[in-house]
Amino acid sequence: MLVVDLGGQYAQLIARRVRECRVYSELVGHGVTVEQVRARNPHALVLSGGPASVYADGAPHIDPRILELGVPTLGICYGMQLMAQELGGRVERTGVSEFGKASVHAEESVLLSGTPEDQVVWMSHRDSVTAPPTGARVVAGSQSTPIAAFEDAVRHPVPSRSRAHPARD
Repeated sequence: MLVVDLGGQYAQLIARRVRECRVYSELVGHGVTVEQVRARNPHALVLSGGPASVYADGAPHIDPRILELGVPTLGICYGMQLMAQELGGRVERTGVSEFGKASVHAEESVLLSGTPEDQVVWMSHRDSVTAPPTGARVVAGSQSTPIAAFEDAVRHPVPSRSRAHPARD
């Protein structure tokens, strides 16, 4: 698994937690090229959070072709906003920021399978995804952030069991 560092203070922690699940992970910078990702042949990607706005000058971005590789990709915070923007969704400064605990309601989904329908999560954002990319389905939201998670099973099909658990191969 590749964890793409988009400036979040916890990108290293994400990579470590993945390793603790006995899955190889590697932390790479946001300047990683599509060719470098393809050469590593990852089973999945994680786009980390970060303090920037997707609209800020000099904000971290990725090569959008990375999202066309067919590799299941999880965007966290800024990573989700960047993914939404790159795939045709909409990100806006709504005037509502969340920093700290938030109650989220989750719909039945592949992404959140096995997690509680109602759960407390940590939010840290000023911008919000206000429209998911075409074809994506909203699967979780909070009172002030109706789109806290989205998934697109067509764009990134669920991997086979052997790909989902490479440490067991």
